[in-house]
Amino acid sequence: MAQQRIIIGISGATGFAYGIKALELLQPLDIETHLVISKAAQLTGSYEVPNLNLAQIEALADKVYSVNNIGAAIASGSFKTMGMLIAPCSMRSLAAIANGLADNLLTRAADVVLKERRRLVLMVREAPLNLVHIKNMQTVTLMGGIVFPPVPALYQHIETIDDMITHSVARALDLFDIDIPSLPRWGEDLHLHRKPV
Repeated sequence: MAQQRIIIGISGATGFAYGIKALELLQPLDIETHLVISKAAQLTGSYEVPNLNLAQIEALADKVYSVNNIGAAIASGSFKTMGMLIAPCSMRSLAAIANGLADNLLTRAADVVLKERRRLVLMVREAPLNLVHIKNMQTVTLMGGIVFPPVPALYQHIETIDDMITHSVARALDLFDIDIPSLPRWGEDLHLHRKPV
């Protein structure tokens, strides 16, 4: 694979900004982004980021696919990628992935990533969790996926919501060995007022 590629999925859970932030952080890097947004995510996005329309969000990606386009490049294992980040990942998408229900392009692309033994990272958004949610997370983990809830790192003395979102997404991208220069790292360039107890 000459050009590095990553798939970004945005599903219908609250947290549409996580998907946008992933695209923003990847833009200056030499990594081709392939975006698919679920129908539920489009609705969620209209509530959570009303100042941005869908075309503006899609413009952040190199390639954009309709969630209905089950024949898209990212639906095939022969199309090489680094893997897929779903940010955020709804419980519906999690359930479909855990049970192999490749019923739209987002869940099919995730299924392909798993079958090809590539990296799948799910920024799951739900609270509290019921037993089905937990079992689906276990199933995806056993298949090689990574469940990565966007939990804020409060030790960084976060000042804005954007700081919190940026840190969570940068840490998720870390799992693909993508180095985000602005990510503070413990023991390197993170200066704290207190040592951990």
